[in-house]
Amino acid sequence: MTYSGAVTVGGPADVHELQDLMISKVAVGPMDNNAYLLRCRATDEQLLIDAANDASTLLTLIGDDGIASVVTTHRHGDHWQALAEVVAATGARTYAGGDDADGIPVPTDVPLRDGDTVRVGNVELTARHLVGHTPGSIALVYDDPHGHPHVFTGDCLFPGGVGNTFKDPEAFARLLHDVETRIFDVLPDETWVYPGHGDDTTLGAERPHLPEWRARGW
Repeated sequence: MTYSGAVTVGGPADVHELQDLMISKVAVGPMDNNAYLLRCRATDEQLLIDAANDASTLLTLIGDDGIASVVTTHRHGDHWQALAEVVAATGARTYAGGDDADGIPVPTDVPLRDGDTVRVGNVELTARHLVGHTPGSIALVYDDPHGHPHVFTGDCLFPGGVGNTFKDPEAFARLLHDVETRIFDVLPDETWVYPGHGDDTTLGAERPHLPEWRARGW
């Protein structure tokens, strides 16, 4: 079946099958958070992005093979409600942006800085530090050698705009700058975007609207 990225809380996962990586997307919790399970096809090692809520759903998705790692994209509570239970059940290593680690109640084993790499089996992801939604938000970029890149943006980039900067113009300017210079300026239009809530998009769909976002200030 063709991957759409459209998921609902309580509904099935949608699976994006790439040559080296399988990406399973589910929606969980009262804020319709997205969680992403990445599975290396060569090794079957798995990594979870955002143990956001509903540990039972996430552990069922993970299955008996467990996960090696879980990455928390940022410190906001709706993105780590199930983290403690998932880590306790799987023994997974925890990753998060270094500047957000003190706001996550589960200890971060590996604090991430811009340009750091995270591996899931034979697959390598690159962390990009995006400031403004929180001090230490992290996006993860998978530059698929067989196709276009894929980027997991947490709450920093959505269809229609960057993440909430809480009416702080300086935070908005910084977030837009980081998203432009570290995502749009270095990745092609075909790049698939997996956000922390809601539907997916591509950089090509959003790029024409960057001046509009800057003008409106959110």
